[in-house]
Amino acid sequence: MSVQAVDFRTGPAPLSKEARRAEIEALFQLPFLDLLARAHEVHQKHFDPNSIQLSTLLNIKTGGCQEDCKYCAQSSAYDTGVKAEKLLDREEIRTAAQQAKDAGAGRFCMGTAWRDLKDRDVERLAEIIGDVKSLGLESCMTLGMLSPDQAARLKDAGLDYYNHNLDTSPEFYPQIITTRTYQDRLDTLSAVRSAGIKVCSGGIIGLGESRTDRAGLLQSLADLEPQPESVPINKLVPIDGTPLGDVPEIDVFELVRTIAVARILMPRTVIRLSAGRRSLSDEGQAMCFFAGANSIFYGEKLLTTGNPDHEKDQVLFAQLGLKPETVVREMHCGDE
Repeated sequence: MSVQAVDFRTGPAPLSKEARRAEIEALFQLPFLDLLARAHEVHQKHFDPNSIQLSTLLNIKTGGCQEDCKYCAQSSAYDTGVKAEKLLDREEIRTAAQQAKDAGAGRFCMGTAWRDLKDRDVERLAEIIGDVKSLGLESCMTLGMLSPDQAARLKDAGLDYYNHNLDTSPEFYPQIITTRTYQDRLDTLSAVRSAGIKVCSGGIIGLGESRTDRAGLLQSLADLEPQPESVPINKLVPIDGTPLGDVPEIDVFELVRTIAVARILMPRTVIRLSAGRRSLSDEGQAMCFFAGANSIFYGEKLLTTGNPDHEKDQVLFAQLGLKPETVVREMHCGDE
């Protein structure tokens, strides 16, 4: 099958869902080097390929989540050794944000182990958003499901991005999570978008899904209108005590393929090489950057899992000639 590198929002002709899925699967099946070359060409047309955006993630409320996500250390359904804690103090969060800025991060992301946001917590979170913005940082939060009114209140507080991952394909999703539906996630993204907050939404690979499911995840993301401003691609970090604690590690080439296809489908989106980066070699990360990843989480911890430290990242950036940026902006607007 002949596959064109087109933006599926503005492709030459509308495709049915099934036909679009087939084209995305065909991209995955391209010879590896051909796929990388095509993705890199798309990347060069829209971004400086030698710039990388740095974000820092802080878990501001750990453990005790009522969701049953089979990969998550913070779910109350599993015994992982992670204890439920209260929301961090406002000053502690502000101090962490300042440290992130001092280390070179441009965006400060805050996560809570909540199934959904409660109205009683909105005002406290609004104050925290204000603190982060006062430091000159972009703000991002992931708080579980949101109502339209809650999203509007977070927007009024100055929230720049909201993260709410789709995780996997609609077909494979019920095998990973049963406590909220795929449509619940789409509804939250709709509320976020309607409020005028930028969307950060991606997924996890290595859950035991098929390549067809990886294509389905990217199709779901690429079909959002407009497409997400930020798409994190996470590589599963198996956690002892979770149902996925002994899942075999996914091949690095499949991770690179996923990033490359994401870049082709979403040429104007910032794609973040996210969780699981600690298990990658420098060479593996370099391939991900070449394939179109232009953002990373920067810091020693992602929620409850490890991440490469600042110094190691700085050495890698120097070796690759990558310029850390607080914000990576689209350079070109032409069609590929």
